[in-house]
Amino acid sequence: MKTRVLFAGAATLTLMLGATPALADSNAALIARLHEKGILSDEEYQQLLSGDAAEPTPAAPAPAAAPSGKRYVEVSDSGLGLQVGDINLKVSGQINAFYVHDSGQKVGPNTAVTGGVVAAGGSTSAIRNGLLPGNINFAVTTQQGSLDIGAHFGLYPGINSATYASGGGANSGGQNTALQTAGLDFRQTYMTIGRAGLGEFKLGRDIGLFASEAILNDITLLAVGTPGGNVAPANTSLGRIGVGYIYTDFQPQITYTSPSFGGLQVSAGVFEPLQSLTGPGETSKSPGFQGKIVYDHKFGDFSARAWVSAISQRHNRVDGAEYTGSGIDFGAKLGYGPLVLTGYYYTASGLGTTALNLFDTDRFGNKRDSDGFYVQGLATFGKVSVGASYGESRLHYANAADALANPTLLDTNSSYVGQLRYGLTSWVTLIGEYIHTKSQAHNGNEAEGNTLAAGAILFF
Repeated sequence: MKTRVLFAGAATLTLMLGATPALADSNAALIARLHEKGILSDEEYQQLLSGDAAEPTPAAPAPAAAPSGKRYVEVSDSGLGLQVGDINLKVSGQINAFYVHDSGQKVGPNTAVTGGVVAAGGSTSAIRNGLLPGNINFAVTTQQGSLDIGAHFGLYPGINSATYASGGGANSGGQNTALQTAGLDFRQTYMTIGRAGLGEFKLGRDIGLFASEAILNDITLLAVGTPGGNVAPANTSLGRIGVGYIYTDFQPQITYTSPSFGGLQVSAGVFEPLQSLTGPGETSKSPGFQGKIVYDHKFGDFSARAWVSAISQRHNRVDGAEYTGSGIDFGAKLGYGPLVLTGYYYTASGLGTTALNLFDTDRFGNKRDSDGFYVQGLATFGKVSVGASYGESRLHYANAADALANPTLLDTNSSYVGQLRYGLTSWVTLIGEYIHTKSQAHNGNEAEGNTLAAGAILFF
């Protein structure tokens, strides 16, 4: 539901105020205030004072979109909108905070898992962000000729202090001592150029295509999931990243998205080439490529969303090794009445696990295969929602030599999640979670953690 306050010059204001003598004094005061605030021009102000405006006539309904020269403020259920002439500005955002108690694995002789997501250190407590940092988003859109033009900026500040160590940027490990400052992750900076019926081009930095549906449909997106490091929290927790899917990330790109054809929509793009996180460095000769197909449909009380996405990139290492990392995923979300069920699966080669190109090859550039999945359900009854999910991410050896050289390499990360939500207001949701996470190495080493999280998330 949207409410608009429209000012369209002296004539419209006269219609609003009327010409009853008993209202003359109050009208004059209002006219003066509007002039002081710059809403009325000098010419309009003088016209109203002199009484030259036309006699009142029945007012026509306000148009859905203001013509050039009109000004109005638009307030909506989500965000704040402002239109000046043909330019629209939308501001929206989100803040979250959780108390997280994690009973992580105590370090022992059989707990080392290279690539595991269970943090060592025993029992820890933190006040921290969940899988999302906070964010504030600005969208400026307009129509020029027959083109729809947009500029988009997304700033993601965390509540926890960042070290900016080891090349991690705003999402580096945390620093929970005095006199520190939180990190600001500038994830989104992109333009859009589109035309009705022909689709839209996106140029800049935004969320990727491959595995984006996995995280956007994950119930832990609004909460915590697997916490990762909880002794000194970073900008975000892990949610199901590395425990059911590979993180899509926010990447420089040029992508095209088609119009929707009966619920079917196709996206494809060229991406900044990402180097391996565990390799010796690369020359980045070739860009990355990603694509996604989504189908949305509703049949009465039944809704369905299905998707498939893919990724491919050629890697040229400085030591001469070459390989192509690739992956494909499938997923579906089915809703009926209060119940929503989601299933997801991915398989990849030379893509790694948890993050793109993490542990993707052995030290000689031989590719490691990986795969994973998650299943979840969410039921909503009025203001209360109850959810549960289970997921795994698996990493395989490149060859027998890799197995001999890396006995503690990750075999499987897995987790169970139970979640309870309560919609306190249209902006604020209270959330509680229980998470059990397990990391297991190929040689049998294991680490387990149990996590309780409680907090709130606010969208405006």
